[in-house]
Amino acid sequence: MNSGYSYENVKVDVDDGVAWVRLNRPEKRNAMSPRLNHDMVDVLSRLETDTGVGVVVLGGEGQGWTAGMDLELFFRDLDDKPAERAVAHRESQQWRWNHLYTFPKPTIAMVHGFCYGGGFTQLIACDFAIAAEDTVFGLSEVNWGIIPAGIVAKALMDCVPYRDALDLCMTGRPIDGTEAERMRLITRAVPGDRLRAETEQLARRLLKINPEALRGTKQALKITRGMSYDQSIDYLAAKFAEQKYRDAEGGYAKGIAQFIDDKSYRPAHGPYSR
Repeated sequence: MNSGYSYENVKVDVDDGVAWVRLNRPEKRNAMSPRLNHDMVDVLSRLETDTGVGVVVLGGEGQGWTAGMDLELFFRDLDDKPAERAVAHRESQQWRWNHLYTFPKPTIAMVHGFCYGGGFTQLIACDFAIAAEDTVFGLSEVNWGIIPAGIVAKALMDCVPYRDALDLCMTGRPIDGTEAERMRLITRAVPGDRLRAETEQLARRLLKINPEALRGTKQALKITRGMSYDQSIDYLAAKFAEQKYRDAEGGYAKGIAQFIDDKSYRPAHGPYSR
């Protein structure tokens, strides 16, 4: 692996098209501090335009993915610093939702150990989430007298069924990776010793697919969720034309030629040969 990325609270390794990004505060259970969030804003901005990166994997150093927000650093330390607190909250929201949810390249959450509270934001913002079966997920805010704020409650309601969302938020009970998969909080739960391999297999599959097709597809799916059918028809027609215009590799023409003219591949069995 190689990387030109160097940060205090985040580790980044780029290996053959895949950026392995890891929150790096293991002594604090990877709880997110204002400084970590500042680092992640810069990490995602650079990875977006890094031509050597096609897929981003978000993981965590040490024993778990993230314990959520570092409440002492976010609240106690910033109580009498309104300007710094405003910046901290803006950057927290910026990378975990505003940028990550709309990131133009495929993103995969690789989750182990535990994922609590504010960690659900980036979990749901990622396109895929692969977790170890014994990972513990929890929204325990109700247990100490607050609501799952930020964007967590809204993101959760868009991700899992209504009854499951109420169960998680109103009981504060923990669940494991198997139950998280059942309620579709994550894409797939796998044995812990297979987590890295399963995540990499998915990342390598995505690297074989036309990047403009991936970019346009994820944008189309996410944006049309809030549209009517009439609006969606118009938007998707424009998005289809935009994607063909942006695609320097001419994927549409190549795919059609290989399927119809050359008969060298079947779309249902994988991507065209790039």
